[in-house]
Amino acid sequence: MQRVLKHSKQRDALYALLCSVKTHPTAEWLYTELKQEYPNISLATVYRNLKLLSETGKAISIDVGDGTEHYDATVEPHCHFYCKGCRCVSDIEVPLAKEINSDAQRHNNIRVESSNLIFYGLCAYCK
Repeated sequence: MQRVLKHSKQRDALYALLCSVKTHPTAEWLYTELKQEYPNISLATVYRNLKLLSETGKAISIDVGDGTEHYDATVEPHCHFYCKGCRCVSDIEVPLAKEINSDAQRHNNIRVESSNLIFYGLCAYCK
């Protein structure tokens, strides 16, 4: 059963901001940006709403191993790249990713509901 969320202006603003960027921001970055329009918003509110958005399938949380969660409003399966230099997370096109998921399901009689493939290295700016 899907959880029904009460309407919240702050959550709507958070989701709109998350949808408007392709940088896979952290909660702290989102908080800093939202604070300009919502001066009374707390970091705890941002974290709580990011958790709700993730639980309801409107966002995903990406753990790249740097101790900070990154967030993405693109929830369909896709791959990410983590730059060890500037610590940015970006989407990358990996043509075989969909095929690998499909083959895993077909050959193992399973249903893949999500996958998380992250590549690590240096972005064009940092290399």
